[in-house]
Amino acid sequence: MKRFASLLIALMLTLSLAACGGETTPDTNDGTNPSQSESNKDEEKTDKNEISFTEVVAVDNAECLIKITEIDPDNMWGFTLKAQLENKSTDKTYMFSVESAAINGVQCDPVFATEVAAGKKSNEEISFSDDELEENGVGDYTDIELTFRVYDSNDWEADAVAKETIHIYPYGEDKAVKFVREAQASDNILIDNEYVTVTVTGYEDDEIWGYTVNLFLLNKTDNNVMFSVDEASVNGIMADPFYATSVSAGKCAFSSMAWSDTTLEENSITEIEEIEFNFRAYNEDDWSGNDFANETITLNP
Repeated sequence: MKRFASLLIALMLTLSLAACGGETTPDTNDGTNPSQSESNKDEEKTDKNEISFTEVVAVDNAECLIKITEIDPDNMWGFTLKAQLENKSTDKTYMFSVESAAINGVQCDPVFATEVAAGKKSNEEISFSDDELEENGVGDYTDIELTFRVYDSNDWEADAVAKETIHIYPYGEDKAVKFVREAQASDNILIDNEYVTVTVTGYEDDEIWGYTVNLFLLNKTDNNVMFSVDEASVNGIMADPFYATSVSAGKCAFSSMAWSDTTLEENSITEIEEIEFNFRAYNEDDWSGNDFANETITLNP
């Protein structure tokens, strides 16, 4: 009995030692735990992409002040800039707006405009929707360009009290990159001259906007260019997408023109075989100038 007990104790000790041996973590060549090594790599990656930001004064004159105070990249409304606005006038309500904006050279619209009463301040947020830029591979926001315009809310004919363009570099100016879209095999280049390039990047049935033609626009000029469509038809039936969009000098933009389900149903169009329209590009600030492009386009989706 004692011999059996001794054997049982010896067996238990052996199993216990084996179990402890299974928990031993093998040494690495540098003497660190593998999980710690992976953690260090993650920290290095985070440090490399860490936003470094100090306040930026966009406008500061006798009438108003605009100061960018903080960056919130994870805001529920998208990448967000926090701004402090001040109306220094004694008797006028001013509208503070972003007239144009671009991320890494890609034009976008933060849809920002807010009124500030005379002698008052306001803390506001300027947010960019991430989805379209992310879907098109724009990546980190390394260069944010904003053109602010401040004017009398009750007198639109009066000159602006401030109009200023600034750049914000969340990772430092030396890290700023300009977006360049890579050509795709499915691209259909409609216009490509010394002034503009217009490319159809694809088609889709959008749940909200209807049948959509996606475009990539490139403005190669020093002017703001308006791109517009008229005399449009679908399968030979007149159907206007009411399309016009402006692209700032030297910028590019992702855009789209769409035909609503209602428009197609009213014209008994169930399958789109042909789209024809006149596409025009011209100087937005000089309607009497020569067009940068004016062509009749036919698409067969």
